[in-house]
Amino acid sequence: MMKRTHTCGELRTFHIGEEVILNGWVNTVRLHGQVIFVDLRDRYGKTQFLINADAYKGDFDSAKKLSMEDVLSIKGEVSERQSANPNLKTGDIEVNVTELEILSEAEPLPFVLSDRDSAEEDLRL
Repeated sequence: MMKRTHTCGELRTFHIGEEVILNGWVNTVRLHGQVIFVDLRDRYGKTQFLINADAYKGDFDSAKKLSMEDVLSIKGEVSERQSANPNLKTGDIEVNVTELEILSEAEPLPFVLSDRDSAEEDLRL
Protein backbone atom coordinates (compact mmCIF):
# COMPACT_ATOMS: atom_id res chain seq x y z
CA MET A 1 0.00 0.00 0.00
CA MET A 2 1.23 3.47 -0.87
CA LYS A 3 1.28 5.94 2.04
CA ARG A 4 -0.83 8.99 1.27
CA THR A 5 0.80 12.40 0.98
CA HIS A 6 -2.45 14.42 0.99
CA THR A 7 -6.12 14.00 1.78
CA CYS A 8 -8.82 14.17 -0.89
CA GLY A 9 -10.08 17.52 0.38
CA GLU A 10 -6.86 19.50 0.55
CA LEU A 11 -5.47 19.74 -3.00
CA ARG A 12 -5.65 23.19 -4.61
CA THR A 13 -4.17 25.01 -7.60
CA PHE A 14 -0.91 25.70 -5.75
CA HIS A 15 -0.31 21.91 -5.76
CA ILE A 16 -0.26 21.82 -9.59
CA GLY A 17 2.81 19.96 -10.80
CA GLU A 18 3.28 18.00 -7.55
CA GLU A 19 3.27 14.22 -7.42
CA VAL A 20 0.74 13.07 -4.81
CA ILE A 21 -0.60 9.87 -3.31
CA LEU A 22 -4.26 9.71 -2.26
CA ASN A 23 -6.24 6.93 -0.56
CA GLY A 24 -10.00 6.69 -0.47
CA TRP A 25 -13.27 5.23 -1.71
CA VAL A 26 -14.52 5.42 -5.29
CA ASN A 27 -17.51 7.76 -5.30
CA THR A 28 -18.30 7.85 -9.04
CA VAL A 29 -16.77 6.42 -12.22
CA ARG A 30 -17.23 7.84 -15.74
CA LEU A 31 -15.80 6.06 -18.77
CA HIS A 32 -14.98 8.21 -21.81
CA GLY A 33 -13.17 6.01 -24.33
CA GLN A 34 -9.48 5.97 -23.45
CA VAL A 35 -9.96 8.14 -20.35
CA ILE A 36 -11.59 7.15 -17.05
CA PHE A 37 -12.75 9.88 -14.66
CA VAL A 38 -13.14 8.90 -11.01
CA ASP A 39 -14.19 10.89 -7.96
CA LEU A 40 -12.23 9.63 -4.97
CA ARG A 41 -13.42 10.53 -1.48
CA ASP A 42 -12.20 10.28 2.05
CA ARG A 43 -13.45 11.85 5.27
CA TYR A 44 -11.95 15.20 4.23
CA GLY A 45 -13.50 15.65 0.78
CA LYS A 46 -13.44 14.55 -2.87
CA THR A 47 -10.86 14.79 -5.63
CA GLN A 48 -11.31 13.92 -9.28
CA PHE A 49 -8.63 11.79 -10.85
CA LEU A 50 -8.30 10.53 -14.37
CA ILE A 51 -6.67 7.52 -15.91
CA ASN A 52 -5.49 8.12 -19.47
CA ALA A 53 -4.73 4.91 -21.35
CA ASP A 54 -1.64 6.52 -22.94
CA ALA A 55 -0.04 7.68 -19.66
CA TYR A 56 -1.18 4.98 -17.23
CA LYS A 57 1.51 2.40 -16.38
CA GLY A 58 -0.90 -0.30 -15.20
CA ASP A 59 -3.58 -2.48 -16.77
CA PHE A 60 -6.14 -0.09 -18.27
CA ASP A 61 -8.74 -2.86 -18.72
CA SER A 62 -8.61 -3.60 -14.98
CA ALA A 63 -9.01 0.10 -14.22
CA LYS A 64 -12.18 0.17 -16.36
CA LYS A 65 -13.74 -2.30 -13.89
CA LEU A 66 -13.58 0.10 -10.92
CA SER A 67 -16.90 0.41 -9.12
CA MET A 68 -18.49 2.46 -6.36
CA GLU A 69 -16.99 1.97 -2.89
CA ASP A 70 -13.82 0.22 -4.07
CA VAL A 71 -10.93 1.33 -1.85
CA LEU A 72 -7.93 2.69 -3.76
CA SER A 73 -4.48 4.11 -3.39
CA ILE A 74 -3.46 6.29 -6.35
CA LYS A 75 -0.29 8.09 -7.37
CA GLY A 76 -0.18 10.86 -9.93
CA GLU A 77 0.50 14.47 -10.81
CA VAL A 78 -1.85 17.32 -9.93
CA SER A 79 -2.96 19.34 -12.95
CA GLU A 80 -5.42 22.12 -13.68
CA ARG A 81 -8.90 20.86 -14.47
CA GLN A 82 -10.15 21.92 -17.91
CA SER A 83 -13.71 22.45 -16.75
CA ALA A 84 -13.65 23.54 -13.12
CA ASN A 85 -16.37 22.38 -10.74
CA PRO A 86 -17.32 25.31 -8.47
CA ASN A 87 -19.30 22.94 -6.22
CA LEU A 88 -16.11 21.26 -4.95
CA LYS A 89 -13.26 22.78 -2.96
CA THR A 90 -10.92 20.71 -5.15
CA GLY A 91 -12.88 21.56 -8.30
CA ASP A 92 -10.03 23.47 -9.98
CA ILE A 93 -7.64 20.51 -10.07
CA GLU A 94 -7.48 16.84 -10.99
CA VAL A 95 -4.88 14.12 -10.56
CA ASN A 96 -3.45 12.37 -13.63
CA VAL A 97 -2.86 8.84 -12.35
CA THR A 98 0.31 6.91 -13.15
CA GLU A 99 -0.14 4.15 -10.53
CA LEU A 100 -3.26 2.65 -8.99
CA GLU A 101 -3.59 0.00 -6.30
CA ILE A 102 -6.93 -1.56 -5.44
CA LEU A 103 -6.86 -2.10 -1.69
CA SER A 104 -10.35 -3.62 -1.45
CA GLU A 105 -13.00 -4.38 -4.06
CA ALA A 106 -16.59 -3.69 -3.05
CA GLU A 107 -19.45 -6.04 -3.73
CA PRO A 108 -22.21 -4.59 -5.93
CA LEU A 109 -24.41 -2.37 -3.81
CA PRO A 110 -28.18 -3.00 -3.56
CA PHE A 111 -28.89 0.74 -3.83
CA VAL A 112 -27.12 4.03 -4.49
CA LEU A 113 -25.62 5.33 -1.25
CA SER A 114 -26.10 8.99 -2.09
CA ASP A 115 -29.83 8.59 -2.76
CA ARG A 116 -31.63 7.82 0.51
CA ASP A 117 -35.01 7.57 -1.25
CA SER A 118 -33.96 4.81 -3.64
CA ALA A 119 -34.26 2.03 -1.03
CA GLU A 120 -36.81 1.01 1.54
CA GLU A 121 -35.84 1.32 5.20
CA ASP A 122 -35.62 -2.45 5.77
CA LEU A 123 -33.11 -2.79 2.90
CA ARG A 124 -30.93 0.02 4.30
CA LEU A 125 -30.81 -1.70 7.70
